[in-house]
Amino acid sequence: MRFSSLKELAVVCEKEGKSICDIMLVDQAAESGRSIEQEWEKMKAYYGIMKDAAAKGIVSEKTSRSGLTGGDAKRVHEYTRKPDASLEPFTGLAMAYALAVSEVNASMGRIVATPTAGSCGVIPGVFVSSQERFGWDDDHMVKGLFSAGAIGYIIANNSFISGAEGGCQAEIGSAIGMAAGALVELKGGTPAQAVHAVGLALKNTLGLICDPVGGLVEIPCIVRNGFGAVNALAAADMALAGVRSAIPTDEVIQVMLEVGSAMPETYRETAKGGLAQTPTGKQIIRQLAKDKKKSTASKKEDTT
Repeated sequence: MRFSSLKELAVVCEKEGKSICDIMLVDQAAESGRSIEQEWEKMKAYYGIMKDAAAKGIVSEKTSRSGLTGGDAKRVHEYTRKPDASLEPFTGLAMAYALAVSEVNASMGRIVATPTAGSCGVIPGVFVSSQERFGWDDDHMVKGLFSAGAIGYIIANNSFISGAEGGCQAEIGSAIGMAAGALVELKGGTPAQAVHAVGLALKNTLGLICDPVGGLVEIPCIVRNGFGAVNALAAADMALAGVRSAIPTDEVIQVMLEVGSAMPETYRETAKGGLAQTPTGKQIIRQLAKDKKKSTASKKEDTT
């Protein structure tokens, strides 16, 4: 890649008069050894998976294998369409789609890790709802995915995208930043505005811990995806309105690295602290253990 920071990426874009998508597509093809056409078709297939997951999850009442989650995307979708809902309908739709994809993941359905399975709902939530709102075709959305990919590449190589390494700020935070920056470009914003959107998004998730109840990517992971999609829309609108990240985005990424490195293991996907160790969280863990024991005993009986 010709860039290792968002500042460098913006400079390359300005120098060549190209979008983040254009730069990422060419550089990705050069790095992978595949043609630009092959890279495009691969990304387009990924977007198809995202749309399928959003469509499936929005109507499903199926619960996850643990029985802890399921059906919330449908509930939110139905409620946010009511005239007295607080969110504007398409904002509510973004939230519902983000929940939908995350619920598909929890029920072992097919998703695209963007950038991880735990944060798989944010980008589809933002992208699919925006496509429906503005009437964009799939090719336009694929451009956005390349933009998001460039942003994620930089974050991953300068900080974290894994909750086990840097807390949920690394997973949900990165996904929000990727979605916000990409949406800016999809709506005609400049690479510089996209970079500001990433900074605005990331600095408002700094310190977010990763505390999955029972070690499962369900509670509170799924609802964080829903909120994350709404945050991404807000960050994109702020940047397009001319709001700048006073702290340069690359510096924000470095702070995320510092905070994640200092974060105790308890709050990095170990389920040893946070919501996972509340009285209710512990009760859920005990019940999951009982259910697993019963299931194992039942399987043994079936084989005898």
